[in-house]
Amino acid sequence: MTPATLAASAVIVIALFITVRYAAKCYIRPFRRCRSCQGKGRKPNRLGRGTHDCRRCRATGLRLRIGRHIWNHARALHRTR
Repeated sequence: MTPATLAASAVIVIALFITVRYAAKCYIRPFRRCRSCQGKGRKPNRLGRGTHDCRRCRATGLRLRIGRHIWNHARALHRTR
């Protein structure tokens, strides 16, 4: 093997490993913490007094991962055909 093909195959293996790892993470834990409220479900008001419910996560503190959202959409498309 030449160094060029070795480097190319290493990049492909690393990219494949990262993809499989993210897919497994989406399968095992489909939800992640909300970035807007840091998983608390509540955000401070602009004036600094009190809090209000987070609109992005609807006060749950969790958001569906992008990969899981894509997976659910692909499954729905497959079911309709």
